[in-house]
Amino acid sequence: MNPSSLGLAFAFARRELRGGLTGFRVFLACLALGVATIAAIGTVRASIEAGLRAEGAALLGGDAQMGFTYRAASDEERAWIEQSADKVSEIYDFRSMAVVTRDGITERGLTQVKSVDSAYPLVGDVVLDPPMSLDAALSGKDGLPGAIMQPILMDRLGLATGDTFKLGSQNFRLMAALIHEPDSAGAGFALGPRTLVATTDLSDSALLAAGTLYSTKYRLDLPVGADLDAISTDAAARFETSGMRWRDSRNGAPGVAEFVDRLGAFLVLVGLSGLAVGGVGVSAAIRAYLARKTTVIAILRSLGAARRTILLTYFLQIGALSLVGIAMGLVLGAALPLILGPFLQSALPIPTVFAIYPIPLAEAALYGVLTALIFTLWPLSRTEDVRAAALFRDALETARIVPALPYLLGTMALLAILLGAAGWFSGSYQLTLWAAVGIMAALVTLAFAASGIRKLARSVLPAARKRPALRWALNAISSPKEATSSVVLSLGLGLSVLSAVGQIDGNLRNAIARDLPDVAPSYFFVDIQKTQIDGFLDRLEQDPKVSGTQTAPMLRGLVTRINDQPAQEVAGDHWVVRGDRGITYAAALPDTTKILEGAWWPEDYTGPPQISFAAEEATELGLGLGDTLTVNILGRDITGTITSLRDVDFSTAGMGFVMVMNEAALAGAPHSFIATVYAAPEAEAQILRDLSNAYPNITAIRVRDAIARVSGLLSNLADATSYGASVMLVTGFLVLIGAAAATQGARITEAAILKTLGATRRRILTSFALRAALTGAAAGIVSLAAGIAGAWAVTHFVLDTGFAVIWSNAIAIIVGGILATLLANLAFSARALSSRPARILRARE
Repeated sequence: MNPSSLGLAFAFARRELRGGLTGFRVFLACLALGVATIAAIGTVRASIEAGLRAEGAALLGGDAQMGFTYRAASDEERAWIEQSADKVSEIYDFRSMAVVTRDGITERGLTQVKSVDSAYPLVGDVVLDPPMSLDAALSGKDGLPGAIMQPILMDRLGLATGDTFKLGSQNFRLMAALIHEPDSAGAGFALGPRTLVATTDLSDSALLAAGTLYSTKYRLDLPVGADLDAISTDAAARFETSGMRWRDSRNGAPGVAEFVDRLGAFLVLVGLSGLAVGGVGVSAAIRAYLARKTTVIAILRSLGAARRTILLTYFLQIGALSLVGIAMGLVLGAALPLILGPFLQSALPIPTVFAIYPIPLAEAALYGVLTALIFTLWPLSRTEDVRAAALFRDALETARIVPALPYLLGTMALLAILLGAAGWFSGSYQLTLWAAVGIMAALVTLAFAASGIRKLARSVLPAARKRPALRWALNAISSPKEATSSVVLSLGLGLSVLSAVGQIDGNLRNAIARDLPDVAPSYFFVDIQKTQIDGFLDRLEQDPKVSGTQTAPMLRGLVTRINDQPAQEVAGDHWVVRGDRGITYAAALPDTTKILEGAWWPEDYTGPPQISFAAEEATELGLGLGDTLTVNILGRDITGTITSLRDVDFSTAGMGFVMVMNEAALAGAPHSFIATVYAAPEAEAQILRDLSNAYPNITAIRVRDAIARVSGLLSNLADATSYGASVMLVTGFLVLIGAAAATQGARITEAAILKTLGATRRRILTSFALRAALTGAAAGIVSLAAGIAGAWAVTHFVLDTGFAVIWSNAIAIIVGGILATLLANLAFSARALSSRPARILRARE
């Protein structure tokens, strides 16, 4: 029989596996938890995507939708819509103020108004409380048109069914509470709760005057079997240059789908970070296992077993256990979403179809296999260094740290495959690469920190000469045999992510609380008509509590072409060309405008349209002086030349426009004005009352409320990231348990020797506790430093805000590191303290 044959290695591996899972429980737990996390995230994402596909028409409110900004469809567009669809529903969407006057006191609340026709909804049902049909609710009562409103706005304004309120200059009777709006998930972000009225009842409200800010949506119920591809292509060819935006049931809620896709991809990368933490535990478990098998390996070598046979023996054994761990993770990851499905379906505002999806499970399995290979190949390679004469316990301790070149190249190839797969599955190679760089940088930093901690412990040993318990702890930490590296690596990576998330979240909240009173306006006012702007400004100029006011004419347009090429072909998915953008005009150069390149047009300029563009966005789009942009405004294409680039700071919450045109280019188009008002907090309520009473059609957006809503969304995102980081911490804690279990034999021997020399159990336990606390504190401090550095980079380069260390979060990270290591290590101290020295030392002879 050939000793190096695969069959012999298989026989050896099978006999080894008969010994049970001793030493591999943490190995299996780490691998299973990492795979389960990725499988569960992928399954939830696939369930949401399946729900969006299955309910695309319901989310959109029809088979297809054509949208326009600040105008209704033209006769030509309407004729095409009527020709293509069996049924059409026209919807107007805009913001307004719901006004309630009661006992001489007036209350106002921002609301997102949807006005509908008799055909709405084409798909689904509107659910009201008290139950009634939508037609009955909108027909009104006592001579007033009807309206329905979301309960949160009713509570805010103190309204009950049967009460009256105003939108603009029109009174409405509140007929019911809006419990379910079938197309709400596809509506996108809104600053205010929903109010629903009939479009025909807005004719006297002054809310849909020329130039006011609204959008129209035409929902199409297409014939059965209609070819969506052909219809959408025809619509684009006919109307896309007129500013029409097309959506259909294949992606009924694109904003939701994009958010779910990006968040899911991000959380999968967090899951991969958890697998990296688990990989540290896998590697440590294998090293500990092989250390116990040194004698067996040496005996096999002495009997003539080749290095390849021994390597294959343990590779097959660990591979079989890896497959078991991956299978456990897949079962858990697939089962959790199914078990929690009813809860998730009620909590999520979008449809979901929970089932077992092969693709996310295959993705998780691939990550698990690659992670197991990457973290097992390195320690397995050390078995080649065990010689036949090495029949003593610490043979592997003298093995080389860096494996032979073939194993090193194999590890690098597996890592490249893992990153390639992660980039392909997540859809973002850039995000994957940055995540990989971050994980590698953190692991390298923590590895150097572990080495530094050992050296520091060795250097301060002389100072602890009169404190035996502390000296024993420092001596154990400085030993390369102690699990210092595993503790710092496994716990440190999870704590680093949690630290970064906590610092970013805290700094965002502090920035809002700190900067809002000083730099942000009190209100945005929109839909100010040309005939109202002078009186509007007179009221504000007479108020000493108003510190500043900015006004500008406001239009919105869609960038359709750049240098006579389709805009999205040139700029890709950049936010400037993704939808319609705010545009203004000016004759003279505003006092607050800073030109960086080019020159402003003359005040009386009447030639071809010129554009002043935001400098930072121009750089991102590759635009410069002399480039041309075609902007569709109210269905009309206007092509202008960029003649200046200017500094625009969008972070102040003030007024900022990407594009400014010369006055002659836009002044003739129907438009309204917007204004930002900076006032003392105590004057805000009176300003709102006076301006709303004088001009019922204008809409006021309180900046603090808008920022609080955005802050809530950011907080939810931070919570999702924290949950992912918590999985990493659980995995790290499992690695700590494994490291403590691996060194239990050494601690039993140490305790036996110390007892023989006269040490009390209390002093020995104190020594064990000190080494755990010091190691945990060191891991926490290093993790805190890494997390603060990462958080600073994100806040400085991505969020462009100030940064200050949130010390409450920082202290929690350090305390968490100490408690985790204490719990993991003290759990294995009882046996060491209770063992009898004579029996332990006799067995070591």
